[in-house]
Amino acid sequence: QVQLVESGGGLVQAGESLRLSCTASGNIYSIHDMGWYRQTPGHERELVASITAGGSADYADSVKDRFTISIDNTKNTVYLQMTSLKPDDTAVYYCNADGVIVPTTAGPWYEYEYWGQGTQVTVSS
Repeated sequence: QVQLVESGGGLVQAGESLRLSCTASGNIYSIHDMGWYRQTPGHERELVASITAGGSADYADSVKDRFTISIDNTKNTVYLQMTSLKPDDTAVYYCNADGVIVPTTAGPWYEYEYWGQGTQVTVSS
């Protein structure tokens, strides 16, 4: 069983910073990439940033130059440093781990995708 546990959300004022963390735990052989998505009521979940185990990162245009994603492969942990926060950044942020290989004692190994439970980020104006 693999679980993603997020932390670091909260209420801040516009212009302030927050750092989100997400750790994947369980019987994990390797993870191909991890990322952060966000969702507001009535809207689809959207990619904020993602990063491969090799360190290649991708960002939504709306957060480029303000957010930085990083990964610690030894801890299966991904971070999202958010600066210059805006009210439009208010959302529930979800951690994602993709290409997660879970070893088994018998049979083939498969890749899975997992999601965290979400953490609320609220930015007041």
